[in-house]
Amino acid sequence: MSATYELYIMPSCPYCHKVLRYMNQHNIELPLRDITAEPEVRATLERVGGKVQVPCLFIDGNPMYESDDIIAYLQQAFA
Repeated sequence: MSATYELYIMPSCPYCHKVLRYMNQHNIELPLRDITAEPEVRATLERVGGKVQVPCLFIDGNPMYESDDIIAYLQQAFA
């Protein structure tokens, strides 16, 4: 069974751009949630993740923070 993913981002965040650049270079497409464009997305991030920090990759509803950790996960999951 495959995992479900959502990547929470903010357009002005350089760490988000780092993750998005990696995804683009490796043809990885995930659902993106912009916390600045959708107030309910920001509220979900804070409620579920406990903080408003991006990038945040939700893997089956569990948050993963830090761009380097997210990229390392994507390298293994999408290799």
